[in-house]
Amino acid sequence: MATIYATGKRKSAIARVWLTPGKGDMNINGKTLDEWLGGHETLKMKVRLPLEATKQLEAVTIKATTLGGGYSAQADALKHGITKALAIYEPSFRTILKPMGLLTRDSRVVERKKPGKKKARRSPQFSKR
Repeated sequence: MATIYATGKRKSAIARVWLTPGKGDMNINGKTLDEWLGGHETLKMKVRLPLEATKQLEAVTIKATTLGGGYSAQADALKHGITKALAIYEPSFRTILKPMGLLTRDSRVVERKKPGKKKARRSPQFSKR
């Protein structure tokens, strides 16, 4: 089977994911998952979640590039990209991934700053005198 491409997004982070049948290697920005996320075990679990749910941890090879946002948002974007790629790779995986909420893009983004405010909603301090 050919290489499958999918894009995952979260906040301002974008992950481009290429999924191929293989032996379970994961290459993110030229590094392994452990090198890329270091000691953040919960984020590593989050990234592996769609693969574990579909039992494809040792069956597919993933190459990904991430950019924008922080490492946590990038990990969420990568999870979203892997999920979308798996749904294309095997359409029956969609029934497993959809109820877990993994196919839904987390649409929460930073609210814009408004004029006359210090931040999006924070007003300047009020002084009576």
